Amino acid sequence: MEDKLFLSSSPHVHCGESIPIVMYNVIVALLPATIIGIYIFGFPALKVVFLCSLFSLLSEFLWQKASKVKVTAFDGSAILTGLLLALNLPPGSPWWVCLVGSVVSIVIAKQVFGGLGYNPFNPALVGRVFLLISFPVEMTKWLQPNFTKGFFSSDIVTSATPLALVKEDVMLHGKILNAKGVNLFDLFIGNVGGCIGEVSVIALVAGGLYLIYRGYVRWQVPFYFIMTVFIFTGIMWLINSQVYINPLYHIFSGGLMLGAFFMATDMVTSPITEKGMIIFAIGCGIITATIRLWGGYPEGVSFAILLMNATVPLIDRYTKPKKFGYTLK
Repeated sequence: MEDKLFLSSSPHVHCGESIPIVMYNVIVALLPATIIGIYIFGFPALKVVFLCSLFSLLSEFLWQKASKVKVTAFDGSAILTGLLLALNLPPGSPWWVCLVGSVVSIVIAKQVFGGLGYNPFNPALVGRVFLLISFPVEMTKWLQPNFTKGFFSSDIVTSATPLALVKEDVMLHGKILNAKGVNLFDLFIGNVGGCIGEVSVIALVAGGLYLIYRGYVRWQVPFYFIMTVFIFTGIMWLINSQVYINPLYHIFSGGLMLGAFFMATDMVTSPITEKGMIIFAIGCGIITATIRLWGGYPEGVSFAILLMNATVPLIDRYTKPKKFGYTLK
């Protein structure tokens, strides 16, 4: 028997965890926020989660079959994309919104670029932003928390999100009025209107800490992302508290926690160096705060992450570690 030499690119040491193991662990980390979102908003939220997961799985399977490539639709990545998309949608989204968002996320944002590992932008966020720009009415129908009316209640009452209340007050009255009555504790536990997966801070933090513990997420991205928003909005609040809300309000409301722990930390679309992660996270925080404070949209997390996704190749290029034994001339 002749010895054979196999040549391959790094890494040469494998941790033993496959793609399905990683993907399904991330899904497990999202379960607390998913369950609480379904509990708060009832059957409409469950329907959106189911449809987005199903349509995403079918989109990837059918695309790979039609393209005559290896079918990897059941490795968990398609279901994870669908779940993330669902958690970024209003609870009462119609079925066709789930379908269009899933197809855009899987086919346009992922498979067209070559599949898992080749997509430059977070697929779920591409789907969400496409829906937000294309169908703004359906994407801004928020449901009131449904703690007391029962899981199958058909009495759907729409209500504005906390960030939308702030934006509306400032635009109409030049200062904050109604939004000051929102309880920070309600924001923390999820007793507010919003997307399915963004309303419960405690559930998102628990899932994010689980990912950090398992080593799937580095703490730098969520920490610097959240702290940048806190410091940026805190400075403006100190300057003029009549126009700018308490920074804790920004931390606990909207999609900041969901984006910081589960979207900005995407292994494919975020930097690989520690310095790059910090630059990326600070950039996400600055763009998010800028849009929230002065932009036309009340929320800016999705746009911020996608814009910073585009800079990741440059960030990696200029923050890569120096080669061993290399000296500058």
